[in-house]
Amino acid sequence: MNRSRVALSALSALCLGTGLAQAEVPNKTVKVGVLTDMSGPFANQTGEGSAIAARMAAEDFAKEAGDLKVEILSADHQNKPDVGSAIARQWFDQQGVDAIVDLPNSAVGIAIHTLGAEKNRTVLASSAASSDITGRLCKPTTVQWNLDTWALGNATGTAVAKAGGVGWYFISFEYALGQALERDTTAAITKAGAKVVGSVKHPLGTTDFSSYLLQAQGSGAKVLGLAETGVDAINAVKQAGEFGLTGKGGMTIAGLFLQMTDVESIGLETAKGLVLSEPFYWDLTDKTRAWSKRFAERMPGRMPTIGHAGVYSSTLAYLRAVKAADTIEGDKVVAQMKKTPVDDDLFGKVTIRPDGRAIHDMYVFKVKTPAESKSRFDLYDLVETIPGEQAFRPLADGGCPLIK
Repeated sequence: MNRSRVALSALSALCLGTGLAQAEVPNKTVKVGVLTDMSGPFANQTGEGSAIAARMAAEDFAKEAGDLKVEILSADHQNKPDVGSAIARQWFDQQGVDAIVDLPNSAVGIAIHTLGAEKNRTVLASSAASSDITGRLCKPTTVQWNLDTWALGNATGTAVAKAGGVGWYFISFEYALGQALERDTTAAITKAGAKVVGSVKHPLGTTDFSSYLLQAQGSGAKVLGLAETGVDAINAVKQAGEFGLTGKGGMTIAGLFLQMTDVESIGLETAKGLVLSEPFYWDLTDKTRAWSKRFAERMPGRMPTIGHAGVYSSTLAYLRAVKAADTIEGDKVVAQMKKTPVDDDLFGKVTIRPDGRAIHDMYVFKVKTPAESKSRFDLYDLVETIPGEQAFRPLADGGCPLIK
């Protein structure tokens, strides 16, 4: 009997020493960190609204949580990978954070995605859009929920090219998001029979787009592809209108990563006719409208963006997976998420592929004219619904090393 106990103790120690023991949920409390942009160019798309969305997910999960409790933390990564990494490392090492969600800015997102794998903690890249996250850089601890540059380029690029937009000029962020978005959109429009006649890159936080727009105008292109988002994209569209690039007989703007808050800031008079794609819009269904009303009650009347919706849905799916797997180990939780199809109020049917890509429908929208809009947030006409199996890059094409 004593020998059996000694052997069992030795086996337990060996398992612990080699990392084979399962890390159950410490103190029956799950900690989720919302790492976001609270003060920079993506603050309206994500920011405090993302923290609110995560808290809403925790509150809704409480109805089914049993003895599990949830804590939500939030911080501003300032759009700097080193700052974001320092916060994430402190959260993982000192504060017991089990998962990080949101991550607008792909450079920050990729850094945290890599750190999460190192620490075996879950990363929910709901706002980081680089398709490399589920491609050549994929990890067993990350789920990319909302969208990616391949899906955006495929949806918006193909729709504009098929409508006659055959000559494109890109104005792009010079960091990871812009590079991936231009690359993936180029592949989509080339397949649709269009071509790129030129491109220019600029740093995050650019306010004067005059030289870039004059180059685009002089290129002879009929489509201005904006491989950027947030305040930069807002400035680019506004200044394109001021320079007379758009309007009757002018260039069509393809907003490759524009969101509702961007369109509202631009104004319908300038943004009307602009084509974009998103996986969520507050006014799509009765369920999206009901949830958006709840959100708006906490955000002084503002309707949620795709960033906010993605934080809510991915956090809720994560918490359910933690409960089912009874562990906080990132690879095991993500494996649970991959084998559990989701029927989500905001995104509909969702499945998670082996590469970590969440699969759901995408939508192509056209921005309304002021006369067509009936309220402040009535901004879009639905042009096309792209089924999930067609909306995202084929699994075999991404180069994810997890795929054998």
